[in-house]
Amino acid sequence: MDLGIAGKTALVTASSKGLGRGCAEHLAAAGVNLILNARSEGPLEETAAALRDAHGVEVTAIAADIVSEEGRARVLAAAGHVDILVTNAGGPSPGSWEDWDRDDFIKALDANMLTPIALMQALLPGMIDQGWGRVVNITSQSVKSPIPALGLSNSARAGLTGFVAGTSRQVAPKGVTINNLLPGIHDTDRSIGLDTGVASANDITREEARARREATIPARRYGTASEFGAACAFLCSAHAGFIVGQNLLLDGGALNSTL
Repeated sequence: MDLGIAGKTALVTASSKGLGRGCAEHLAAAGVNLILNARSEGPLEETAAALRDAHGVEVTAIAADIVSEEGRARVLAAAGHVDILVTNAGGPSPGSWEDWDRDDFIKALDANMLTPIALMQALLPGMIDQGWGRVVNITSQSVKSPIPALGLSNSARAGLTGFVAGTSRQVAPKGVTINNLLPGIHDTDRSIGLDTGVASANDITREEARARREATIPARRYGTASEFGAACAFLCSAHAGFIVGQNLLLDGGALNSTL
């Protein structure tokens, strides 16, 4: 399918690997020029080179901490005009409710709520002026079904979801859509870290921990970054203009819900 977005420019954060890279890959395949951001320069430059070679699009790599004001300003200055924004950030560390203090919550809010909001506030005016734009925020399945050990993520991402719910309806008349993608368990570094934690807590191997989690998923496997990226690219496409303020769950059926 021709997504109708060839020649447009997308900013994708945390895009050197994992779900962010999956989104960047599929946008590049659709002919979208990319602004890629991550903190580590080496992996980011490797990803940028691979996407240039594979798809022949323009790819600019900006190594910076997007959560910091200075890093965000550098990325936005280098990006210039942006038609498509995909926000992504690693989730906070797991733990238990009694262990977190105010500083822990502030860090989680900065990374998983306030940074995506700041990026939207910076880029939405340009999208509105041109009468077209797409924003996709990568959040978490925990927005619909909270995960006890990920209370920091539950809290911050729920706040972002509330912001999107109201804002998306305000910008939709201008041809701009904002939606959220909610990943369940995908085969990324994040899942490796969580499986390692479960293995340690239960005195089992990481492979056994993964097998136990896969057994709880109706699809009986972890998702892939590529299939996640394909969903992201569709939401960014010319065909998705009537999808507004939605929270699309990609979890292999793990959430047992009628609606």
